[in-house]
Amino acid sequence: MNNQLPYQLLASLEGVKGYNENTFKAVHEATDRVTSIRINPAKVATIDLLEYETTPVPWCDNGFYLMERPVFTLNPFIHAGGFYVQEASSMFIWNILNSLQLPDNLKVLDLCAAPGGKSTLLSTYFKNGVVVCNEVIQSRAAILVENTVKWGNDNTVVTNNDPKQFANCKELFDVIILDAPCSGSGMFRKDNAAIEEWSTDNVYHCSQRQERILNDILPALKSGGILVYSTCSYSKEEDEDIIDYIIENNELTSIKIHCKDDWNIVETNADKTNGFGYRFFPDKVKGEGFFVAVFKKGTEELSSSDYLVAGNKKADVSKAEVAVLNSFISIPEGYEFIKNRESILALPSKHITFLQFIINNLYIKRIGIELGIIKGKDFIPSHHLALSKLSDSYKKRIEVDEETALNFQRKADIKVNGEKGWNLICYKNLPLGWIKVLPNRINNYYPSEWRIIKL
Repeated sequence: MNNQLPYQLLASLEGVKGYNENTFKAVHEATDRVTSIRINPAKVATIDLLEYETTPVPWCDNGFYLMERPVFTLNPFIHAGGFYVQEASSMFIWNILNSLQLPDNLKVLDLCAAPGGKSTLLSTYFKNGVVVCNEVIQSRAAILVENTVKWGNDNTVVTNNDPKQFANCKELFDVIILDAPCSGSGMFRKDNAAIEEWSTDNVYHCSQRQERILNDILPALKSGGILVYSTCSYSKEEDEDIIDYIIENNELTSIKIHCKDDWNIVETNADKTNGFGYRFFPDKVKGEGFFVAVFKKGTEELSSSDYLVAGNKKADVSKAEVAVLNSFISIPEGYEFIKNRESILALPSKHITFLQFIINNLYIKRIGIELGIIKGKDFIPSHHLALSKLSDSYKKRIEVDEETALNFQRKADIKVNGEKGWNLICYKNLPLGWIKVLPNRINNYYPSEWRIIKL
């Protein structure tokens, strides 16, 4: 495979602040790679539980570097949302939110969200808000659903829309994260194929696409709202030049973000507007190539106003159905139930107006917590329920060892002692999914499409 860096890229970086050709080439020729994860504080209280040797990612509270890369597939925690394998540089989003001291109850859009690294980070930070995670490509949206369901939070919505379809969402979001489609030069160390696909023409086309996406989505940002723009590209056309485009064509101002000197993140400025950007060079930081800039729309302070509902409401759940649900599990106060086809969903009551607006205006792939299906007097629980905090009250739980946990996640037959009916399989107190204990067998209800294939 070709791992020769494009000479056009290297030439374009001459004179860019922080760029050093010798060290930049050397780090791309090195064989060692950086592995980093971010734990889910709602499920994993301490990194020690994972039994990995780690050091902290300095700009993210829940981020950790691993001393070596394990076989993640064979760790039950990753399949249950205990942690996420995320590139360390992109975790800088956490530092941005902290630096701005944003409250945790805002309405947030992660526009180009798959596979879900930033979405799960946002879901953790904005624990009392709502995070709408959008992905335009349907196959990638399915991956986004899987990863957000595993993360387990009830504040996440997954949509499958083109940016232009947010036209009805004028001034709806307090924060928009645009991790824009780009030429991908920042991923050269991780993805050798990206080198072969890179070209100056692609850089140009990506910059034009980034401008179009910004034009489509910025009307959805509230006055006083925050835009976070990022790429995994080193190219000025997709980075500093886009800062100029954003400031010159919109009522947005650039925001300076706090970085500690020993992080070695390069603060840069756009040519025309002097707007701030932050470059991550892999020969300077322990992470891959990344660029990010932050903006505020207008001069107003963010308000917490909600959106009015327009259109038809989803079908309510009947009192009889609620009674069947309550006979199975105790759902705490603060949720409203709606039906999506046969499935019962639990939506946070405090966000119901906003969520109803989203339902009526966007194509939804996932919203709230899917609880399960009622058939007659029986309740069939969803895997989503098992991985959410709503399963905390379920009493019939079976603690298993690592081998049994992995066999369960392979959807293989397992031998456990459990009470008749539905039981929640747990590993180190972390719920993994459902089994049903019958008189002469045990049915494994781990989702077939998510099962571990690797032996």
